[in-house]
Amino acid sequence: MTILDDIRASCAAVADAATHVTIDRDRIGEFAGEVDLDTPKNDPGQVRVGSEENTTAFVLALDAINFGSGYFPHLRKRPGMSGYHTVASSLRDHVADTGALTTARLAEWTVDDAAATFGQVLDGGPAHELMSLFTQAWHDLAAFVDRVGDGSFTATVAAADGSAARLVELLDEMPFFHDVHTHPAVGEVLLYKRAQIVVQDLHVAFEGNGPGRFEDRHELTMFADNLVPHVLRVEGVLGFDDDLLRRIEAVDDITVGSPEEVEIRACGLHAVELLRDALAERGHRMPSGDLDNILWNLGAQPRYKERPRHRSRCVYY
Repeated sequence: MTILDDIRASCAAVADAATHVTIDRDRIGEFAGEVDLDTPKNDPGQVRVGSEENTTAFVLALDAINFGSGYFPHLRKRPGMSGYHTVASSLRDHVADTGALTTARLAEWTVDDAAATFGQVLDGGPAHELMSLFTQAWHDLAAFVDRVGDGSFTATVAAADGSAARLVELLDEMPFFHDVHTHPAVGEVLLYKRAQIVVQDLHVAFEGNGPGRFEDRHELTMFADNLVPHVLRVEGVLGFDDDLLRRIEAVDDITVGSPEEVEIRACGLHAVELLRDALAERGHRMPSGDLDNILWNLGAQPRYKERPRHRSRCVYY
């Protein structure tokens, strides 16, 4: 059993015990015949930035701050961009303008630097809080890469010896990557959204070679956030109880680690596993991580964006 097996097992247990979220298994079979598997890719975090070292540094730095969806309604966004695309494209521009990221640069990063890079105003509000969290995340990453890879981002990834599960375990040493919660009927629930997406982003950026080569990459699960479960809810795969729906539509904060929030993410993850199996029965075999990327990109379409999805202010997604 690896940590990836443990993620699947704990989320399946939540799906069996959930009281706020349900999975329509009949609808999964129908949706498998409807989902557009050719949905265009649109993720600036999966595109190379120069050399192997520079690209690996970019991916790790971006995924270290690949959170804040609960803060995004308060974020100043670039025209026509979501919160994530604002952050990712701003970081790409910063690297293009100032050079490759290094641990020395990340260790000296300030909240003012974050505000300038990502186009935010430090007024004490939610966006200010997010910039502070980004700064802490990069300080943690700098210390981690200095310790594990002697300052080299590619050496840090190489320490996982080509194992996605091992890289997830290594990244878990940083507090903001420790995406583990508790459900009253299950106990410990592992999700590890951002640690897993590091593997996927490296794999896509390097086309499965060099720092993107992981023998067990196919064992990744869905990257449990608030967008893919939303797509599945709009499609009728997931059902939420009336009170939870009311709170989501009112844009209330769904407290991270609460039973409702854990169930949304865990049931979403398990539903993607079931959808993957249903697609395989139709002759479309793909890892859960690739299916996640399809569903995540699908979520940019107007029919999904026009309806509110759950928001949780946290460092996990």
